[in-house]
Amino acid sequence: MDWRRVDVAVESRAPTGATAAYLSDGPDTLLVDPAGRTPALDGAVAAADVAHIAVTHHHPDHVGAVADYARETGATVWARRGRTDAFERATGITPDRTFAEGTAIPAGEGVTVLDLPGHAPEHVGFATDDGIVSGDVAVAEGSVVVGAPEGDMRAYLSSLRRLHVGNPGVLYPGHGPTITDPQSACRRLLAHRLRREERVRAAVESGATTPDDVVARAYEKDLTGVRDLAVATVVAHLEKLAVEGRVQWDGAQALPARASRR
Repeated sequence: MDWRRVDVAVESRAPTGATAAYLSDGPDTLLVDPAGRTPALDGAVAAADVAHIAVTHHHPDHVGAVADYARETGATVWARRGRTDAFERATGITPDRTFAEGTAIPAGEGVTVLDLPGHAPEHVGFATDDGIVSGDVAVAEGSVVVGAPEGDMRAYLSSLRRLHVGNPGVLYPGHGPTITDPQSACRRLLAHRLRREERVRAAVESGATTPDDVVARAYEKDLTGVRDLAVATVVAHLEKLAVEGRVQWDGAQALPARASRR
């Protein structure tokens, strides 16, 4: 099964300034991540037999036109099981059905839901024999923001490892070019995150105690316009390191694992 991609210009923190919407081929088309209305996406939807609509996750730059296209097509709207309230808040529409790991959309056809949490708690991919519509779990260039409070660094690294082991033919991301070598992309993103994690841990070991302090020591680049994302990412790293017993973190202050609090 092939996917048709339509890039939609939306307000986004992604460097591309656009989100990719995808439509499965054949009858009972699944529309994934309709981020906004554009003539190109309107035309693609009008030409297809859109019977189902779903999103990889609920961030605003992936859900903006869900309600519009649902009303126009009468399609069945799907949401992650256990996350329907969050879906309704994000999209303004109540889902018709829910999915979980392994759900086929439509039933018995070639698109299967794959849990890929981390960037967001409800994040999923939509897998076919050809590849996976993977949302924001991976990018061909740069890195993915995994920021607290919703981002979970442990879950994100597990999702990257799952994709690496599964070795899909192609990843169809929410932003940027199609990923034609998923294993290489996953290795690069894993290495980037682990390098950043080590810099965060080293910053705490050297005396940084607040997220702002850690950012100042752990980042070596200009953070103009993205400093808030860096702080959120540092907190996600601190949460992971604390669970693993490698630092202490109480939600406000970080200390080395062996230090004592007063």
